[in-house]
Amino acid sequence: MKVAIVTGASSGLGREFVKQIAEKYSKLDEIWVVARRENLLEELKNEIGDKIKIFAYDLADNYEELESSNPDVKILVNAAGYGKVGNFSEGNYDEETGMVDINCRALTAITYMVIPHMSKKSKIINFASAAAFLPQPSFAVYAATKAYVLSFSRALGMELKDRGISVTAVCPGPVKTGFFDVADPDKKTPLYKKIMMAKPGKVVQKAINDSAVGNELSVYGVKMNVFRVLSRILPHRWLMKLSTKM
Repeated sequence: MKVAIVTGASSGLGREFVKQIAEKYSKLDEIWVVARRENLLEELKNEIGDKIKIFAYDLADNYEELESSNPDVKILVNAAGYGKVGNFSEGNYDEETGMVDINCRALTAITYMVIPHMSKKSKIINFASAAAFLPQPSFAVYAATKAYVLSFSRALGMELKDRGISVTAVCPGPVKTGFFDVADPDKKTPLYKKIMMAKPGKVVQKAINDSAVGNELSVYGVKMNVFRVLSRILPHRWLMKLSTKM
């Protein structure tokens, strides 16, 4: 049985991934969708069809289904995660540490559980962020977790190369989803980020295309690619000061 697994599937980029995978990969037997909000997963199943299999819990902590079904996982998309804007020392303890738990620990755990069930030409797509390219004051923990995802993805890709499994880190800039409703309920997001927001469908389409050809990195848009280059050649201290002023 050939399956795709998508975490964070109830909304945003995860939900968009489920839709595009269902459209592009018709030979998949099932798409396992993982998220906490079961009602939104039910809506997704009603929209796409019976190929959707719902897991309204952390699959990495309840992996009996993987062991009993022993599927051939052709695509793993780790899209679950969240961010919170604000100074770290003034933030909520559970929210700040929760970013590490979900963005890093959960992603690592489910990847570890799924890899034994992947065969040649399978794909892992991990959602990092353009925030991974540069430390970000007032977004410190989120940017650090995404730097972890980027580093982990690149190293894992090298480890799995001989098995024919590719790993792609997706590093979008701001995207028009509900992300900032959670990240920034007090509307502190800088204007330049709001102006640069991309459409989720375009970001996911590029991610799928980059994964299909085995690219280790997927960065949507000219602006984000320029930002990636600048973050490699200019001192991070300068760029952090500039972003703080903006």
